[in-house]
Amino acid sequence: MKKSMIESAYQILTAKNEAVPFLNLWQEVSQEMGFTPSQADDNIAQFYSDLSLDGRFTNLKGNTWDLRKRQHSSTTLIDTDSLSVEDEEDDHEDFEDEDQKKSDKEEQE
Repeated sequence: MKKSMIESAYQILTAKNEAVPFLNLWQEVSQEMGFTPSQADDNIAQFYSDLSLDGRFTNLKGNTWDLRKRQHSSTTLIDTDSLSVEDEEDDHEDFEDEDQKKSDKEEQE
């Protein structure tokens, strides 16, 4: 039975015992899977998605990947201070304005 791309990545990272840049990991997975260059091009996005969604892996600085169990939480947590969040009151006011416009239009009809 042939392994999946994600299982190949898990085995590669386990054997290396260190974090690996994404492209290097992808090259090794592609080679292990026996992909032709066009197959590799067709599968790279799916592989990246699979890595991102699989809880066993973590993305580190510089798009380097490792097994989550080998990393401290401080290296895998995202700094949310730099994220921009719209003010909820502004969003609520926008909905109130739209509701008022609908109500006014209905009254005119």
